[in-house]
Amino acid sequence: MKKTHAYVDNWKQAYQDNTGLLLFGDVGTGKSFFAGCIANALLDRDIPVLMTNFPSILNRLTGMFSEDRADFIASLGMYDLLIIDDLGVERNTEYAMEQMFHVIDCRYRSRKPMIITTNLKLDEIKNPPDLAHARIYDRILERCAPILFDGKNFREENAETTKAAAKGLYPKNETGNRQIGVFPRRHRRGIRERSI
Repeated sequence: MKKTHAYVDNWKQAYQDNTGLLLFGDVGTGKSFFAGCIANALLDRDIPVLMTNFPSILNRLTGMFSEDRADFIASLGMYDLLIIDDLGVERNTEYAMEQMFHVIDCRYRSRKPMIITTNLKLDEIKNPPDLAHARIYDRILERCAPILFDGKNFREENAETTKAAAKGLYPKNETGNRQIGVFPRRHRRGIRERSI
C-alpha cells in the first residue's frame, strides 16, 4: 500500500516522465486490487483513468470497420492513465496479437503512463516466445517499472471465510447437517437435499 500511495502522491511526476508500472505475480496476490486503488485515488482527483483488459478491448473491436477500430484505439490515449488488467489471458491469435500491439504502441507513442497487471513471470516477459510478443513486451518493459507480487492467494483465504459464513445461513436438520437447496416440492424439479 505504501507503493500505491507513493505512485498517487507522485502522480504529476509519473505522468510527466511517462512512468508506468508492471504488476506481476501469481493469481490472487492483489495486483488488480492495487491497480484499482490507484485508479480510484486518481479518479477522486478528477484525473481521467480507464481500467480494462484485452478481452474486453478485443470484444469491442470485433465487428468494427478499420476506421472505427483506429478511432477506438486512439480514444484509449485520451485517458491520463490506462490500466490493462490480466495481460496474457487473451487468445494468441494473429488478430488478437495485432490489436494488442496497436493498443500498446498507441499508448507508447502518446507518452502517457500505463499500468499492466499479469500472471506472467518477469522472465517470460523478458524472453518472449516470438516476435509478435517481443514487440509488445519490449514497449511495456521500457515504460513500466516491474513490481513483484509474491504474497499468499487472498482469494483462497476469502473463499474459506465465505464458506464458513454460508454454513451459518442454513439450518441444521435432525442429523446435525446443514441443508441447502431445500425448496417446497413444487419448486424442486430435480434439486435434491444435500449436506454441507
